[in-house]
Amino acid sequence: MKIVKRIALVMAGVFIILQFIRPTKNITDGPPTSDISTKLNVPPDVLGMLRTSCYDCHSNTTRYPWYAEVQPVGWLLNYDIQGGKQHLNFSEFATYPLRRQFIKFQQIGEQVDGEEMPLPKYLVMHADARLSPEQRERLVAWTYAMTDSMKATYPPDSLARRK
Repeated sequence: MKIVKRIALVMAGVFIILQFIRPTKNITDGPPTSDISTKLNVPPDVLGMLRTSCYDCHSNTTRYPWYAEVQPVGWLLNYDIQGGKQHLNFSEFATYPLRRQFIKFQQIGEQVDGEEMPLPKYLVMHADARLSPEQRERLVAWTYAMTDSMKATYPPDSLARRK
């Protein structure tokens, strides 16, 4: 019994110490100057969907839930956020080269249409981020409209994937 008690005390001590080792929060002060909405035509309803369903992992402005304050959960969330931002960051979208913007619009449309995004594990704790079929359709239509607009505006070789 003494061994079990000691192990429990050591584990509790380690857990308490872990609470002081926190990841840096993904929160930017001030208005984002390179946000997708600053340079591109994003209708208000689409921007609302992006902010509710995408920005927590794909921007520099994460809304943290209460459990992000408990370590190691905070570390895991930070890892997922950093990974999401590597793939797509709406706060820096306007700085992307045309080719990358075009490809990202295609990928957003495909992943939203295929119900790959928002991630199911994210939706478990963020029910408000779930997109209705109508919202999915609207978001996908917008991404296709953006790619069509880019195709009509820019030379094809500036948008094609490099081989």
